[in-house]
Formats: sequence, structure tokens, C-alpha cells
Amino acid sequence: MTEDGGLGTVAVLRRYPVKSMLGEDLRASDVTWRGLAGDRVLAVVHRDTGKVASAKDPRLWRGMLKLAATGSGPLVKITLPDGTAITGSDPGVDALLSGLLGQPVTLTATPPPGAVLDRADPEEVLRNGLDVQARIEVGRLGAASPEGTFFDFAPLHLMTTSTLGRVAGLSPHGIVELERYRPNIVIRTTAPGFAENDWAGRDLRIGSDLIITVIARTARCAIPTLEHGDLPRDVAALRVLAGHNRIKPRDALGPQPCAGVYAQVLRPGQIRLGDIVHPA
Repeated sequence: MTEDGGLGTVAVLRRYPVKSMLGEDLRASDVTWRGLAGDRVLAVVHRDTGKVASAKDPRLWRGMLKLAATGSGPLVKITLPDGTAITGSDPGVDALLSGLLGQPVTLTATPPPGAVLDRADPEEVLRNGLDVQARIEVGRLGAASPEGTFFDFAPLHLMTTSTLGRVAGLSPHGIVELERYRPNIVIRTTAPGFAENDWAGRDLRIGSDLIITVIARTARCAIPTLEHGDLPRDVAALRVLAGHNRIKPRDALGPQPCAGVYAQVLRPGQIRLGDIVHPA
């Protein structure tokens, strides 16, 4: 805890303007019922199936993690692996993304009715590799999010430096890259181990105004193991969790590899680097 009884302080803020693309660091952000301003405002949708593209199915969509998105709204900038960039409003963006991803896709700000995505069984992906068809679970987007959003489950994803440090300590590489786990908020903590495992069901106040409620632990998919921009593939990013933090994400589910927690917004506000996180 901090000296005044807080759980920790905000160390990193990140948003991901296009779902499943690389994101950007922020120093401060407004937080509404829809999460951080500008987070997951766009997504790529397969024109034939109507499904939202997600690197949770790495056989089809791992190329998304070679693209970086910055900014907000229709002027989101998408930077390609060769360093060139295009905006989300460019009339050629769909053709360009379709060519890069090898699938007919549309970039959109509006989720299809009943939007779903494919999630490959992460441990099958570990066993069999990226190009073998793993068992697919079709999941509805945003079960705990406001209508019209592209979040997998809830609008905020939190991790602690304690968890990242524990993963690094257990990894054969001795390091961990937080980018692999795609958090919105990283909280600097001193508690040992997977500190946020015990936060489910707790309300947290961040800074002076923002209040959130933690609703579930985050079950991890295959995404942390994939290449992220220049970061190479790292199967330890999931194997460590499978071996050392296999717990129930929430009551309705069985044990799964977990790291981080999902949260909803109880009172909107602003969040800044250095804000203290208190039990509300």
C-alpha cells in the first residue's frame, strides 16, 4: 500500500484505438462509461462472416498485431509494418487492410448487430502452433460493456506491476513486456505475487473523481504469446500463467490462466499518471 493507505499508483495508461492493433501510451485521459476516451473506437470486421477480427484467433488475425493505431475518432492513424501510415477515414483503408490481412475486411466504428468474435483455445495453440486450426469458441462482444462498443468483455482492463514482476520472475527469459497483455491501466504496487487476484468485487477510487468496480479476473487467450510489432513470439507469456495462476476468472467459469482484472465505471472522471488508487 501507499503511505496514505492506497493500493498503489497509476504507472501506465494505454488505449487501443483499433481493436487488436497495437496501442499508445497516454499521460492522462477522460474516463466515461465506455472506458478511456478513444479506446477501441474502431474495429475490423470480416465482410463475409460479419465477425469482428481479433488476434484471439491467431491463425487468421495475428497480422493485426503488426499494425499500430494512434489518435481517436475517424482520424485514427494506422501505421503499417514498413512505417507508412493511413487514416481510418481514408477511402482506401479497407482495400489496404484486406490486402495486408489476407481477408476481405471493413474498418468500422459500428459493431454489427449481435457482434461476435472467434477465440481459439489458447492451450491448443500452445501445443500445436499458430497455423493448426485450434478449437474455436464463438463469443459475443461486450457482455459487461455499454452497447455499441468493441470490448471483449468490460470497458477497462487493469494490471499491477506486482503481477508483471511475478510473471517476469517465473519466465525463463527473466523479463515481461506489458504490451503483450494489453492493459488500459497498470498500477504500481508493492504487494507480492498476483496482487489483483483478490480485487474482484471491490470498488476503487482513482485520483479525485473516478470510481470503478472490479468485476472479474482476466482469463488470458493466445494473444500474449504472439509477435507484437517488433516483439518476438513468447510462449512463456501464457505458460507461466497456466502453471502458476490458473484460477477462476469469475464464478460461472472454471479455472483458466489469468492475469489482470476487468472493471466497469461507476463514476466517470479523469485519470492521470501518478494518481493514487484507493479502495472506494
